[in-house]
Amino acid sequence: MNTTYLFHPAVAEWFDRSFAAPTAAQAEAWPAIQSGRHTLIAAPTGSGKTLAAFLAAIDTLVRQALDGGLEDETQIVYVSPLKALSNDIQRNLEAPLAGIREELRRQGLLEVDIRTWVRTGDTAAGERERMRRSPPHIVITTPESLYILLGSESGRKMLATVRTVIVDEIHAVAPNKRGSHLAITLERLAALCGGTCCASGCRRRRSRSRRWRVSWWALPVSVRLSTPAIAGRAIWPSKFPPRRSKR
Repeated sequence: MNTTYLFHPAVAEWFDRSFAAPTAAQAEAWPAIQSGRHTLIAAPTGSGKTLAAFLAAIDTLVRQALDGGLEDETQIVYVSPLKALSNDIQRNLEAPLAGIREELRRQGLLEVDIRTWVRTGDTAAGERERMRRSPPHIVITTPESLYILLGSESGRKMLATVRTVIVDEIHAVAPNKRGSHLAITLERLAALCGGTCCASGCRRRRSRSRRWRVSWWALPVSVRLSTPAIAGRAIWPSKFPPRRSKR
C-alpha cells in the first residue's frame, strides 16, 4: 500500500521511516477514513488500530496548518472507557507528532503545532482553564467526561467544532449501561456539530461548514473489516433499535 497517495508527503515519509509497512487493519481502514466514511476497525491487539485512526486525523490537521487554515479549535475527540488508557494515548501521540514536525523541518516546510489535551475526572482546574483559553486540536477523554463537557456552556463551545470522533475499546461498553449512555452522548455531540447518529451505527448529514466522521475500533476479530454495516449493527444492544421518524 502506498501511504504517499493517502497522506501529506511529510506524514507519509515519517510513517515509512518508522514502520516497514502498514498492517492489514491500517491498509483497509485508511482509504475509508480518508474518504470521510464512518469506519469500524475490528482487529487483534497490536494491529495498529490506534495509529490507523489517529494518523488520518493528524494528516488532516497538518494539511490545514500548511494551507494556513488550522484554527485554534478542537477538531478531534478520542473517547476511551479506560481513564488510564487515555493518559497512555496522549504519551503515544507525542512520537508521531514530534516525528512529523521533524519531517516538516527536513522538507523545509512550516512547523506545525498540534495541541493535545486529556480531560478526565482528575484534570486539575488550572488545566481546564488553560483549555478554555487555548483550545486543543485533539481532546482525549472518557465517556463520562465527554458527557460532562457537553453539559457545560464552555464545553459545548469547544466541542462545537469537532469533525472526527474516535471511540476506542467499544466492545467493552457496548453491552452495558455505559454503552447506552455513550450512545446518547454521541447523539448529542453529533447534533451539536451538525451531524446525526443512530443506534444501529452512524450516518452523516450534509453540512455546509464541516463533515462529521466517526472512527470506531474494537478487539473482536469475528467481525470482518469488509463488512462495516454488519459490524455497526452488532455494536449496540438490540433493545435500542434505530429511531423511526415521526409521521
